Amino acid sequence: MSAVVPNPALLPTGVAAPTAAQPGGAQRASQSGTGGASFADVLAQSASAPQFSRHALERLQQRGIPLTNATVARVADGINRAAGKGSRDSVVFVDSTAYVVSVRNNTVITAVDSGHMREHVFTNIDSAVIA
Repeated sequence: MSAVVPNPALLPTGVAAPTAAQPGGAQRASQSGTGGASFADVLAQSASAPQFSRHALERLQQRGIPLTNATVARVADGINRAAGKGSRDSVVFVDSTAYVVSVRNNTVITAVDSGHMREHVFTNIDSAVIA
């Protein structure tokens, strides 16, 4: 009677399946052969902080807009709320700064502070979020 070996795909992340001797002295691999990220990793990545495009980082620097962890968290919350409503591209207002974001890509495209907002028209957006 052979030993029962659990299916590695059904084990929690980080738990290795026990190895069993196979004919010819080969050892069974402790991970599945998919080589892809686990569902938990993908979920954690999608819920992570938004990325900032090069253009957005340049605008933040040029306009002297401070970017704190709290601000990034509020932008992320705004993106999540927009995603919950099915938005694709949105403007997320945090205090006196507007962040134009791609909801699908979880990316900040540009940032505009209150001093520059009078000169700009936001186009190609389908929602606005006050975070």
